[in-house]
Amino acid sequence: MEITVNEQWEKCLRKFQDNLPPEQFDSWFRPIAFLKYENDELHIGVPSDFFKQYLEDKYLRLITLTLRNVYGPAIKLFYHFQVVKNQPDTSVVMSGSNQSSVISNRGAAASPFAHNKESVELDSQLNPRYNFANYCMGECNRLAATIGQAICKNPLTQTYNPLFIFGPPGVGKTHLAQAIGIGIKESMPSRRVLYVTARLFENQYTAANARGKINDFILFYQGIDTLIIDDIQDFIGKTKTQQTFFHIFNHLHLNGRQLILTSDVCPSEMDNMEERLLSRFKWGMTCELFRPDMDMRVRYLKQLSGQEGIELSDEIINFIAENCTASFRELEGIIVSMVGHATAYGRDIDLELARTVLKNAVKIRRHTINFEMIADQVSSYYKIESDALFTKSRRREINDARQMVMYMAKKLTQLSLTAIGVRLDRNHATVIHAVKNIENRLATEPQLRIDLTAIESALKA
Repeated sequence: MEITVNEQWEKCLRKFQDNLPPEQFDSWFRPIAFLKYENDELHIGVPSDFFKQYLEDKYLRLITLTLRNVYGPAIKLFYHFQVVKNQPDTSVVMSGSNQSSVISNRGAAASPFAHNKESVELDSQLNPRYNFANYCMGECNRLAATIGQAICKNPLTQTYNPLFIFGPPGVGKTHLAQAIGIGIKESMPSRRVLYVTARLFENQYTAANARGKINDFILFYQGIDTLIIDDIQDFIGKTKTQQTFFHIFNHLHLNGRQLILTSDVCPSEMDNMEERLLSRFKWGMTCELFRPDMDMRVRYLKQLSGQEGIELSDEIINFIAENCTASFRELEGIIVSMVGHATAYGRDIDLELARTVLKNAVKIRRHTINFEMIADQVSSYYKIESDALFTKSRRREINDARQMVMYMAKKLTQLSLTAIGVRLDRNHATVIHAVKNIENRLATEPQLRIDLTAIESALKA
């Protein structure tokens, strides 16, 4: 008996359910609505563009294998979602013919072996969603973003070449790097811009080596005008890949081509990376992205909810921002999870739902301590004006209080030493000295230990 289109979709759902924990299936696959299937085209409805992006980010392989198994290798997937809530006339279709499809040959256009420079336009592999308009700028990323915008305005400048962006996972390195690539294309559409992860570069190199196509591989990359390599730390321990990239780097830099590299760590912490390659990483500009502070997290949540058409009260936004401090990615995941829960269970997004989602995602903090709170509490305890901490004054009582602020900020917040220094108009070395000085004094000065305990107790009250 011939299987019906509805039965085919039900078969897909069963396969998804068999391969996922119940809570993931309920949150991300049960809300999908089957619309129609004809001529190898599957149309499904999803709650939002955000929902679609999450499906592709987290479940790409499972969806691809399942649909091809049920519908055949020629299947094309089309998404439908509403841009404005409860207004069907704003429905958007994301088809298999563009970069938003989960089943497409998007990566083929960036293959070093698929074409030559003259015959086919290069697919830059840039996600249009990762632009500067959607990038939330604050103290944690201002320097890198400002330099990135300067490169976009004048792609031919060599002042910041290479641009090396580093920071912990989830702080927006990929978004910023791609936003620069998009900006360059907007300034100079003819520029050959390519975004590629270090892992994909490594896989391409391995395939080229196995097929005797190393020269073609190198020639392809030497023809790029702006090369963006994401997660360059993945080259660590890959000696032959490093050697090949070294030659590509030299050629591009010598010919005035822009290189943009991102990493979880700074060059000086990259063990098992060729020294000559590390030295080149430092030729241009190195920028660190820091974890977002409270103000930045609030602004990002407001921007994110606005983009997705989600109404969140200030109470919910502040609650999430106080408890999710690690990264932008963590904040985005919370929003996605809340949307999923609200959709699956047909309920509004309220504070109770936020508490439920966060309970499973992060450890709820009873009290979030930030730099400003520390500075205020220290100045109050020592009975000095808080503004004095930020001056150049070398008076003993002010300098001691300032060092206490640096020590406690390192202990009680997730700020880097550089970020702490920036807030007090001091450098990284000054903060290191202050922290060590307080540590040494605590071992020999009982009164300082009493002061520290009293200030910390007040902050945690």
